[in-house]
Amino acid sequence: MTDTAAPPAEAPLAGVAREWTRIGVTGFGGPPAHISLLRRLVVDREGWMDHHEFEDANAACSLLPGPSSTQLAIFCAHRVAGWPGAIVGGVGFIAPAVVLILALSLVFLSGSPPDWIRGAGAGAGAAVAAVAVRAGIDLLRPSLDRARSGGGSRLRWGAYVAAGGVAAATIGPWLVLVLLGCGIVELLVRRATAGEGGVPSLFAPLLVVPKAALAGGWRDVVPLAPFAAVATGSVGDLIWTSLKVGALSFGGGFVIIPLMQGDAVNTYHWMSNAEFLNAVALGQVTPGPVVATVAAVGFGAYGLAGGLLAALVAFLPSFSFILLGGGRFERLRGNQHARGFLAGAGPAAIGAILGSAIPLAGALTETWQFLVLAAAALALLLARRGVVQVLLTAGAIGTVVALAGGPLP
Repeated sequence: MTDTAAPPAEAPLAGVAREWTRIGVTGFGGPPAHISLLRRLVVDREGWMDHHEFEDANAACSLLPGPSSTQLAIFCAHRVAGWPGAIVGGVGFIAPAVVLILALSLVFLSGSPPDWIRGAGAGAGAAVAAVAVRAGIDLLRPSLDRARSGGGSRLRWGAYVAAGGVAAATIGPWLVLVLLGCGIVELLVRRATAGEGGVPSLFAPLLVVPKAALAGGWRDVVPLAPFAAVATGSVGDLIWTSLKVGALSFGGGFVIIPLMQGDAVNTYHWMSNAEFLNAVALGQVTPGPVVATVAAVGFGAYGLAGGLLAALVAFLPSFSFILLGGGRFERLRGNQHARGFLAGAGPAAIGAILGSAIPLAGALTETWQFLVLAAAALALLLARRGVVQVLLTAGAIGTVVALAGGPLP
């Protein structure tokens, strides 16, 4: 990707709104599906971007925290229709998932839904831990290959994966510290190996996080937690949880699960474990970005208004990175510091995805749910069935159990 200014806008806003919304509605399957649909549109069908430019944009987005496929969608819309296109296309890509999750939250998470709906949620929720393992395993090999080709150490790579996994399984809300710490460690090691000293200014502010956390606790980390000083369970806490999901979750996708579970269930008690599993399942069976799951957490905290607020805060950083980054965003892929940092934070995020399966499985309460989990693991890991297919089947099993008078969580 070159450093020159982008050519004038080439796509009409109406076309951007239509095509990006279509991808948001049909984009089942997570980031791989989103990237494929975007490439088919802007490279193969319309020719708005060439192959190399698209690949460079995808690589640069992978270096940013937060949902990389969402940022790629916003960048492509910005590239073909300027900043108005970035807003229109980004909203079109995100809004269908948020609307669907909030609509389903009204059914699954509010009031006293009928037993068959509770059973469907309990069944689909039982399979979520297996989905997390599948997502992590699918990322392991490409990540290790990048570590080998990028001059990294396989031993350090394994240590970062292990650190992320242990953190996700044990200290959910503090996971972001481990992700940042692994990134900083890898960056410092690479600088030391290259004979450079100190910490690059791009990442120096991050060092305040571990130091402040050790000295005074998480709520004293002012530079990265501007909303953390409010009372427990307040709107400010929801904003901070959503900000972590959207701005500090290196790796995007399933790495948001332990971040959300620790806050939503254990710290602020906005949701029960069963309701959280339902929320994660809803995020998996709906199209669009997985980060939209945060809308269900916001709904559990403060109803529809909370769901909309959580989604706004979680996705605002993605727009900011593209709209405010300008030409510097296009040069991100060539930034050695950014690549070094992600070489540590990225494997830790994958470990966090794998580690999240432990608390997710631990949230199950009924024997039949563990049987559903075992069957889902076989279907996903051995038979390689699709995630949506497995979750819908698990939900159907839960419905049958409920209608037969079986125990529900």
